[in-house]
Amino acid sequence: MIRILGLDVSKSSVSACLLLEKPEDPRQFYYECPFFKLNADAKGIQDLLALNADIALLEPTGNNYSKLWGTHLARAGVEVRLVGHKELRNYRANHLVLPDKDDDADALALACYYFDYQKDPRRFVQIRDRTIVRIRELVLRLAHLNRVQSPIMNRARQDLAWQFPEVALVKSKRGESGEVPLLWGWLAGVRKSKRYDCLYSQTVGLGITDTVRQHALRICNLQSEEHAIEGELRELLGDPRFEHYRTVFKKFGFGDRLSSVIISQIYPIEGFLDADGKPEVRIRQGRNSKKPTKRHLSLRRFQKALGAAPSMEASGDSRKSKVVGGSDLCRKSLWQWVFTRIEPKRSRLKNEIGKILGEQLDTEKSAGRPVKLVRNRIAAKGARLLFRELVKGLK
Repeated sequence: MIRILGLDVSKSSVSACLLLEKPEDPRQFYYECPFFKLNADAKGIQDLLALNADIALLEPTGNNYSKLWGTHLARAGVEVRLVGHKELRNYRANHLVLPDKDDDADALALACYYFDYQKDPRRFVQIRDRTIVRIRELVLRLAHLNRVQSPIMNRARQDLAWQFPEVALVKSKRGESGEVPLLWGWLAGVRKSKRYDCLYSQTVGLGITDTVRQHALRICNLQSEEHAIEGELRELLGDPRFEHYRTVFKKFGFGDRLSSVIISQIYPIEGFLDADGKPEVRIRQGRNSKKPTKRHLSLRRFQKALGAAPSMEASGDSRKSKVVGGSDLCRKSLWQWVFTRIEPKRSRLKNEIGKILGEQLDTEKSAGRPVKLVRNRIAAKGARLLFRELVKGLK
């Protein structure tokens, strides 16, 4: 008999529910079930593995919490499946009608979820291999470093406005070999510059304080960490399995960072296709037209994974479309790609993709549509073109 373990992960513990079969009345079973409370220590891990589960179900709570438990289970030979937050919430409240949300209710719902949906793999979050997991960790780390770096740099520039105003607005970038930016390196005392020495000797500012130099050193350390991460990402992207993806990404002008973000969300592309390896398209009656209408299900799932699938909301006479679900990081990265590689004509892609997207963007902006809306629509269309290019080149 198969042993199913539902795990609701907290910061330093888990609530566990072990089932051999789905209870007939989950709501009543909730009050009778012997839940396990396991702490994130040696004894907790030992007790977890002693449950001898065959399959464990968790929510994808990021790398910080669920990674510990999922890794120990996987090493012990337990199959680990992930259930999306939204899917579990709806299942717990509407299907099982369990009491108000708590850790035990989530653990029970996770275990029950397996018995209802075990034969439908699309009910579970895609489990990525080790390389994809590492790429995902690194792109999240880069996003974190960017968030940390911006306020430090802004504060330093504000102080430089009265300490050394001649360089307060200088845009200093990291060298190709990984050298820290010259301005911040000079301020931190880790790089030399005769130009900045000369400027500082004639400055009208009030003098650089230790606080600014400490900020500059922090920026240098963050930039060095970024360089190391980018180097590891380049190595991981060199995996032969990604050759087709890299070829397609090159057509879209994706750099290593954007390529890493996207590939961490959509690899393997076959996961979006049907059993025959083709895009899934179904004919359904149109809700308004009542005529047979094509539904491109694979394309829709792909766009949603990239955070570029608009959803329609209607209430009475009000109808509006907004993007929900998917990766926020990917959505932001695609928007930045539109802003830097499609919108500016001087740096626009010199190929069919750049022409198609650029002409639509120019036309919609000329028509007076809101720029934010136009960029979002171009990002969505870019995602559609990306899907078709990736599928077209499959062997």
